[in-house]
Amino acid sequence: MDIFEAIKKRRSIRRYKNREIPGEILAKILDAGKSAPSAGNVHPEIFFVINEQEIKDKIASAALNQYFILEAPVVVVVCADVEKSELHYGTRGRELYCIQDTAAAIENMLLLAAALGIGSCWVGAYDEYKISEILNLPGSVRPLAIIPFGYPNE
Repeated sequence: MDIFEAIKKRRSIRRYKNREIPGEILAKILDAGKSAPSAGNVHPEIFFVINEQEIKDKIASAALNQYFILEAPVVVVVCADVEKSELHYGTRGRELYCIQDTAAAIENMLLLAAALGIGSCWVGAYDEYKISEILNLPGSVRPLAIIPFGYPNE
């Protein structure tokens, strides 16, 4: 599938087959995220890959009870190290550039996933404090998106 076709065909998937994503495919998706443009090449994005059902359950609850997240074999919580961006760009890095950088990374991952036949959904509705607590994030790391990945069952 070419990039334009992936852009046109990508959509949010909320039902997933009970089928694991091969490690090499997941690695490509994460690499696509790391290959996104970043202000000053700082790359503040951090990807937490969640496979454990118990943690996915806590994440789904913290995501305002969006329990479709539990169906996905893999959930990636995309975070930004805001201090890393702030170090290079001050307040603008902390409040804007780190968010732009992670958004570019997320879109790269979503598009490659679609091109590879993997469904995903960019979840932005969640309690940021609870997600930080579940993942035991330091104060400098902010969760910015939850992305379930899996083979579509729709």
